[in-house]
Amino acid sequence: MLIAIIGLIIGILLGLYLPITYPTSYSLYMSVAILAALDTVFGGLRAYMEEKFNVSIFITGFFGNAILAGLLGYIGDRLGVPLYYAAIFTFGGRLFNNFAMLRRHFIEKIGQK
Repeated sequence: MLIAIIGLIIGILLGLYLPITYPTSYSLYMSVAILAALDTVFGGLRAYMEEKFNVSIFITGFFGNAILAGLLGYIGDRLGVPLYYAAIFTFGGRLFNNFAMLRRHFIEKIGQK
């Protein structure tokens, strides 16, 4: 868990201090990719709390979900169909579900003490 926290802090600091920008035309793809990545992070936290965490599943899910969501947005944009809605509904719903499970887990832990 300590390694994950250190990685998160390093990632936040790199994101704040490196001048990386992307064109605004990519904002749709980036937003659904970030949503998919956040879904994977919350899913990883949930798996850790349930003692089912697997690093290889987490890493492949993180990049795979982000790439899939970005590709859905890109293909939909090329076809003129908003396919990114599929990624928003799927990953957004799972994100809130994982957050709810984490919240319940923390409330139960606090209630036991």
